[in-house]
Amino acid sequence: MKTFTNVMDIGDLSQALAEAQLIKKDRYQFEHLGKHKTCLLIFFNNSLRTRLSTQKAARNLGMDVIVLDVNQGAWKLETERGVIMDGDKSEHLLEAIPVMSNYCDIIGVRSFARFESREDDYTEKILNQFIKYSGKPVFSMEAATGHPLQAFADLITIEEHKRTQRPKVVLTWAPHPKALPQAVPNSFADWMNEADVDFVITHPEGYELDPKFVRGAKVEYDQKKAFEGAEFIYAKNWACPGVTNPADYGKVLSKDMSWTVDTEHMSWTNNAFFMHCLPVRRNMIVTDDVIEAPTSLVIPEAANREISATVVLKRLLESL
Repeated sequence: MKTFTNVMDIGDLSQALAEAQLIKKDRYQFEHLGKHKTCLLIFFNNSLRTRLSTQKAARNLGMDVIVLDVNQGAWKLETERGVIMDGDKSEHLLEAIPVMSNYCDIIGVRSFARFESREDDYTEKILNQFIKYSGKPVFSMEAATGHPLQAFADLITIEEHKRTQRPKVVLTWAPHPKALPQAVPNSFADWMNEADVDFVITHPEGYELDPKFVRGAKVEYDQKKAFEGAEFIYAKNWACPGVTNPADYGKVLSKDMSWTVDTEHMSWTNNAFFMHCLPVRRNMIVTDDVIEAPTSLVIPEAANREISATVVLKRLLESL
């Protein structure tokens, strides 16, 4: 595996899940793979779980870790070609990438959607420049349109807690005061569509995710109907993806609090587990009583971020 940006990169999911459980039993059994190897983690945006879990995963595998916060501990980087660099950005990404690649063996990149251009975001301009110009294995720590490490951890969590062979899993939009990217819901849909689950997406009209992630999933605009019989509820906000109206890309079209997941919503389900990637806006996305209930999986889900990252880094090391 030379890159990790989506579910197709991981290959057979049953094998990946088995590998995750193997690693969970002994997180250090493959530390010989990373001896004298360096993992460079580049953050264009803030992070808590991704930063900590990926550093821990790299060290599980015996790697040295370098963390670079772009625009804080480094020069501000220009990302566009043809720009006259007479502003506050002192270095271009096209020089920075090959320089950085000299100091490491694997590169992780975190770069959120900018909401300036749907085309730029959905072609993953920044992530793909690292893949093209670094000459090193590159993995996404959340990009403009995907967060595969999170989705892999989500699938591990579902596999560990499912009560039936093919559970019903619902991805539900929920309100938020700010415009958020589609990276998490896109990747969750990407992975659930390849997993052995009954997958349903529910959201208000105008929030349709890109078809390449939705694929054959059922989309239900009636949230109550979508929740019926569900065994896992995955709540997440996302701004308008601009599928039906590109001019609305990145806009907040609704803050309808009737979509907030509360005890009434959960009563529509089959005693479902609640999931969220964190951080979460309490009493907007989900009420206190739901996120604090015994059926809340947000903490085990976060813990599995270490496991998903360890599997991915192991496979990237094996490709060197």
